[in-house]
Amino acid sequence: MKIKKILVSQPKPSTDKSPYYELAEKYGVEVVFRPFIKVEGLEAREFRQQKVSLPAYTAVIFTAKTAIDHYFRLCEEMRHTVPETMKYFCTTKSIADYLQKYTVYRKRKIFKAETGKIADLVPYFLKHKNEKYLYAVNEVNNGADAHVLDDAKLDYTRAVMYRTVSNDFAPDEPFDYDMLAFFSPSGIDSLFKNFPDFKQGETVIATFGASTAKAAKDAGLRVDIEAPKPETPSMPGAIEAFLKANR
Repeated sequence: MKIKKILVSQPKPSTDKSPYYELAEKYGVEVVFRPFIKVEGLEAREFRQQKVSLPAYTAVIFTAKTAIDHYFRLCEEMRHTVPETMKYFCTTKSIADYLQKYTVYRKRKIFKAETGKIADLVPYFLKHKNEKYLYAVNEVNNGADAHVLDDAKLDYTRAVMYRTVSNDFAPDEPFDYDMLAFFSPSGIDSLFKNFPDFKQGETVIATFGASTAKAAKDAGLRVDIEAPKPETPSMPGAIEAFLKANR
């Protein structure tokens, strides 16, 4: 089948230099950016139900930029001034760099891993064993990293600050796509929440990441495009390879 309209379940790029726009022009397809999921921050009232006292902590662990946004939002809403002495432990450089939006970047208080894994922060944790850590997480965090923090014998508390929810389609919103590109298992869940009777038929399904592909297959979908792969490490590259092969 000829692909005419592609739904990319991510927010619209902030610049016109996205490779998706190059795809659209090169192959004459329409690319629509429409997330299936969205992030909601917990209100201060909900957060207080966890009985977490923000002033009690001397360090924060971040695994996502979203966590940074909601940590500082909650601090502001709860009238807690983050002290200059606060230490931040981040699982990637980009997350650490993002802290500059809220605080002055100083190496002595910001520690980062390179791989995105909490385990790679352990050497820093061991050098700062006397800190009281706050681990800012999504509601769906299943505690998979808890053993790392436990093994390091950290004094820490997991605090839910935001949640991922379905970004529902309006009743009159068209759903006439030839290809759907997903980036998380939550996106697959949202597809069937919005369209319980969805039948794939000839619709091409593209997934990014092993967990997303597994969620799609478990839901009975045929995955036509999987990324990343050595030959197509990005979703735009994987989609282009498919379009080129199916001209």
